[in-house]
Amino acid sequence: MNAQQSNIKLVVAGLLLGIFMAAIDNTIVATAMPTIVRDLQGFEQFVWVTSVYMVAVMAGTPIFGKLSDMYGRKRFFIFGLIVFLIGSALCGMAGSMTQLIIFRAIQGIGGGALMPIAFTIVFDLFPPEKRGKMTGLLGAVFGTSSIMGPLLGAFITDSIGWEWIFYVNVPIGIISFILILTAYKETVSKRKLRIDWTGATTLVGAVVCLMFGLELGGHTFAWDSPQIIGLFAGFVLLFLVFLFAETRASEPIISFEMFRKRLFASSNLVALCYGAAFIVATIYIPIFVSGVYGGSATNAGLILMPMMLGSVAGSQGGGLLATRIPFRSIMLLSVACFIAGIFCLSTIGPETPRLLLTAYMVLTGFGVGFSFSVLSMAAIHNFDARQRGAATSANSFLRSLGMTVGITVFGIIQRNILSGTMADAAAAGSWPEGLNVSADDVLTPEVMATIPPDIRQQIVTSLAGSIADTFMWALVPAVLALVFILMMGGERVTVQRKAKQAPN
Repeated sequence: MNAQQSNIKLVVAGLLLGIFMAAIDNTIVATAMPTIVRDLQGFEQFVWVTSVYMVAVMAGTPIFGKLSDMYGRKRFFIFGLIVFLIGSALCGMAGSMTQLIIFRAIQGIGGGALMPIAFTIVFDLFPPEKRGKMTGLLGAVFGTSSIMGPLLGAFITDSIGWEWIFYVNVPIGIISFILILTAYKETVSKRKLRIDWTGATTLVGAVVCLMFGLELGGHTFAWDSPQIIGLFAGFVLLFLVFLFAETRASEPIISFEMFRKRLFASSNLVALCYGAAFIVATIYIPIFVSGVYGGSATNAGLILMPMMLGSVAGSQGGGLLATRIPFRSIMLLSVACFIAGIFCLSTIGPETPRLLLTAYMVLTGFGVGFSFSVLSMAAIHNFDARQRGAATSANSFLRSLGMTVGITVFGIIQRNILSGTMADAAAAGSWPEGLNVSADDVLTPEVMATIPPDIRQQIVTSLAGSIADTFMWALVPAVLALVFILMMGGERVTVQRKAKQAPN
């Protein structure tokens, strides 16, 4: 093995560790969320622990993607690692839900550089015939880290404390930093281009206004209050300014010209829909296990693991199939499993056996796993090295946008259904006079143990029903994904065949 091959292997190892760190963070937090809510108190805010991270990722992704095209991948991948590690350390020291939300935003800024740039570096390093295998490997590591995340998060939360689920990122990130810094030798042709700061800030501002309007409307403020109307007006205004800015920018943060390619446009829209639907499973299955089945974070971690095993299999399969059959054919198999899995999850309740819930999770994970490898390859398929960073970051951006809006919208749906069901039960007169159970209390075993068994069963049924109904609503983006997959066309990874040597 020569020095160049050795360096490439070290670079790939560093990229895999970076992806592992970013991916494991999501599932560790999801598994530990019931414990964090009980400790910091803030059920009404817990969705923001995830959504603010997504907003920050969304803000950084297109900017870092464009900067990596202009000035090179290495420096911005390393910058993302450093910021992510600082955010992780601060999250471990959070003393309130508000502090945790702020520190998660810092993490998200770093995370916005890691995933898209890692995939882009792989496309720069490897020829087309190896990209499917390598992209599948990156997607599989994403899934593998998600498998270890629930188990590691459950173990750490139960035995040490939830703070350490963030500290575990530090040694992983340091190793990744050393490998990329020393082994990745990049030749950069700097291009003097202007960053579209107007487009970046107006798009992120528009999404933030929309999220706050949806989150606070009908709960903290009335829907017709000046605050909510102002937020929605801000969303419309900023989005219109964004559209105008993108048509005038010399180097737009999200180029409308790229969306003229059907494969790029359709694969990004599929990523948007997949992100919106899959985030529901990631967030609400641990809540379901903890609140309905009862028990510690370990139970939630073990029940979430099969979904991640399915995603590993799907990601690997998608990467291997990409050089053999069209992207659309692979994604049709993906969406069939994904829709079936989400539908099955919409039927869960207190009486659902854990084994059956496990099967539903495997099916859902297998369906979504294909998207981790296939959609990134499809998005970057028709672009050269000068545009790969922007193409990959656009795909990651839209997936993050789907997850961000999805967790906000579906969080509102679940909360309203749960509150309405519990209010109806209390109004019916079946609850003892003076009993007042909050959403935080539902996830607090000590409080639930003091409630009469028949009332406790009503509360558990209400929680299970609210989560099942939320999965039913998640079918909307899943079915939309099917529509966009049908628009992908028949393109696939093209491999140059070596010419046969003529006989002597």
